[in-house]
Amino acid sequence: MPEVPDVRFLTVAEVAEIMRVSKMTVYRLVHSGDLPAIRFGRSYRVPESAVADALQRPIADVG
Repeated sequence: MPEVPDVRFLTVAEVAEIMRVSKMTVYRLVHSGDLPAIRFGRSYRVPESAVADALQRPIADVG
């Protein structure tokens, strides 16, 4: 049997709290593909490593 990697998944609410944004912003990031996630039933789960990667990316200068 193949070994399952040790991955921790976060809820949208947990991601929003960590990133200090609204849950709607997290949903937008997920739907746009900027934040990878998997769907469990009617809810999404985001790998903790994806959140860490998103926080390390440079912020675009808009304006």
